[in-house]
Amino acid sequence: MQEQLLTCFVHPPVASNTFFVSLEGIEGAGKSTQVKGLVEYWSDPKHGNYRVITLREPGGTDFGEALRRAILNQQTPLTPLAEAYLFASARAQLLVEKILPALLMPNTIVLLDRYIDSSLSYQGEGSGLGIDNILKIHSIYPLYFIPHITFYLQITPELSFERQLLRQQKSTTIPTTGSGTSDYFERQSVTFYRKLAQGMTKSVELFPERIRVIPGNLSVDEVFAAMIEQWELFIGGGGRRL
Repeated sequence: MQEQLLTCFVHPPVASNTFFVSLEGIEGAGKSTQVKGLVEYWSDPKHGNYRVITLREPGGTDFGEALRRAILNQQTPLTPLAEAYLFASARAQLLVEKILPALLMPNTIVLLDRYIDSSLSYQGEGSGLGIDNILKIHSIYPLYFIPHITFYLQITPELSFERQLLRQQKSTTIPTTGSGTSDYFERQSVTFYRKLAQGMTKSVELFPERIRVIPGNLSVDEVFAAMIEQWELFIGGGGRRL
């Protein structure tokens, strides 16, 4: 059944020299920091002079941002099925309203902070809904569109908790804008985070050509250099597309 579901996934229609890129990792992996570096790199005339559009999940649309606030402020546990469909709803709206139109503009990179691999990890494995059920939810339009390349910043659950603690300590002295990591997921146990890591590993196994694993325990500069190395290999190979 899983093999049949995987055949549903394709890359979206794109204009010339345009790419769909996602960034994945459990809490504290450093995705937000790397987004800034990637935007600067790709926007540079020496590195493609791309128009770079950054989006996040859940969010990116009025509907998605409202849903994000509802999920992150949730005090009682959501059922795994409710979680999965809430994220899928926000994703479908983001695809139709923002991502797919942007991909029809030449020389553009759409960079998305989280995508289907987060659903496979968080709801499929972490919440126990099952990988196949997540794939099934995403087997219909527009959810079956997948990125051309995904950077997965891999860290251990222990490092995730350590970085979250440091972030919480800083937030007691530095005002925040409310755009950070969700309290809903920060309240989960280390057992949950171990399941998340397992879920990400399963996602890599399902989509080995798309997902590039980057050691997230390295310095910010080293992580960035590793991503750029993988990007250059991807571009050098012609940017393989389904």
